[in-house]
Amino acid sequence: MSDPKATDVKVRLTGVTKTFAGAEEVTALDDISLEIGESEFVAIVGPSGCGKSTLLRLVAGLQDATAGEVEIQQSKPGRPKTAMVFQEHALFPWLSVRDNVAFGPRNRDVPKKEAADIADAQLDRLGLGRFGDFYPHQLSGGMKQRVGIARALAQDAEILLMDEPLGALDAQTRTLLQEQILELRQESRPTVMYITHAIDEAVFLADRVMLMSARPGRISDIIELDFPIDRGPELRGTEKFAKLSQDIWNHLRDEVQAAMTGEK
Repeated sequence: MSDPKATDVKVRLTGVTKTFAGAEEVTALDDISLEIGESEFVAIVGPSGCGKSTLLRLVAGLQDATAGEVEIQQSKPGRPKTAMVFQEHALFPWLSVRDNVAFGPRNRDVPKKEAADIADAQLDRLGLGRFGDFYPHQLSGGMKQRVGIARALAQDAEILLMDEPLGALDAQTRTLLQEQILELRQESRPTVMYITHAIDEAVFLADRVMLMSARPGRISDIIELDFPIDRGPELRGTEKFAKLSQDIWNHLRDEVQAAMTGEK
């Protein structure tokens, strides 16, 4: 899905700028314009501090843009516009796994039994069906993160916003969860904005990869990926995958260096 204009535009950012006041005003994002199509998966990659998380918070409505406009085309009135998955799972420790996942539907006044059924269905989908009565402290890090993803999916939101959701996991668990996220997008085709520092993860999962500059964050390039939606784990071993990953790193190297040295 390389051309969002060829389908329904789900998210439109027009000239979005975000500044933060303080002893010295800081511009986090500068003149961001982007369209994301229905069911499109866009990965966002850039150096630390370039405003990636701020961008997701603007789309989620957790912060307001200083200038420009953020538009979300809502297809079902009453359905949540966005749901977020954070790097840290942020589960409620006093609730069971099932109740954590059911929290969103219950907050929308879905009856308790129906909300529990929704939660169980999402837990089953992520291989956690038998852990509904467990509590977060009884789960591994990878399992907690899957619960966080299940909780976001249970909200049935228009757009899934994922902020470095696998960043805290070990490499093996991360690889397996990448494959589960890929399976989820193949099954239900959600609209996703996905932040990651891992270039190979972005190339493996996304339709397009948006590259951001060092602060102030601007879109420096958008890479179209023409891999099929039914791609599998074997994609990682292909020459094309390796070349795209290397090309993206070559593009980002100077921006990462600028962010590290504060030269920009």
